[in-house]
Amino acid sequence: MKKLLLIDANSLIHRCFHALPPLTSPSGEPINAIYGLSSILLKILRDHQPEYVAAAFDRPEPTFRDSMYKEYKAQRPPTADTLIPQLIKAREVFQKFGITALEKAGYEADDIVGTLAEKFKKIADISVIIFSGDKDNLQLIDGNMVVVELLKTGVSKTVTYDERLFLQDYGFSPKQLIDYKALVGDTSDNIPGVNGIGPKGATDLIKEYGSVEKIYEEVGLIPKKVLQAKLEANRANAFLSKKLATIKRDVPLDITIEQLQYQRGDSEELKKYFASLGFQSLVARL
Repeated sequence: MKKLLLIDANSLIHRCFHALPPLTSPSGEPINAIYGLSSILLKILRDHQPEYVAAAFDRPEPTFRDSMYKEYKAQRPPTADTLIPQLIKAREVFQKFGITALEKAGYEADDIVGTLAEKFKKIADISVIIFSGDKDNLQLIDGNMVVVELLKTGVSKTVTYDERLFLQDYGFSPKQLIDYKALVGDTSDNIPGVNGIGPKGATDLIKEYGSVEKIYEEVGLIPKKVLQAKLEANRANAFLSKKLATIKRDVPLDITIEQLQYQRGDSEELKKYFASLGFQSLVARL
């Protein structure tokens, strides 16, 4: 099987920025997130030896989720001044590595990843590996053909989820993760969920009914009247939350698998680039 590696760039850059101490280049620019990202790329490219690679980025414009719910991610603090230039510079890093970077106004990086995974998993001899720091991507798991390698702690330890491991850890299937989020919400994205229903209650409901739609079809038959009342009072929020949590798999992207072929960056050029940023330990790894 040939491997397609899909990188959720924004989640990695944010994780590196918050996990690593402040670092500046010889010219004085903030560079800790770029260092972390470069280190991760060296590792995952070595570990997976992919034939095809793509990195997905967020865009600054509002997305379709903002149009749907104006409070979406509204509680997040402004992006740190030292992170903004690194988000921009990260595209240069991917270019130096020979990796295609993709973005689309109106959509998030997750939606780009979801669309590429959906499109190319149908090719018979390709398996898809999604690398991310964001658990939202777990909904994209499809048997062993689409797996998610998730940063577990910091920027060094990861866990790779296929369908079996996800079911073992969560108690329901990856495609039901959006139903789970519809009930519990997501504070990091300001997705409301159903007020008063926590992880255990949501898991129990999903195991019994399968989906939010089925829960509300039979809400009047739920024996616990308190739970029934919570669901009824938050019906609109539950369905809105499911829409907000669902990764799009049909972003209009005109791209072929051949265009994602991994064109390994020139190692000498990469050494010079790392040296210019003061990344001597990464030069040694190369």
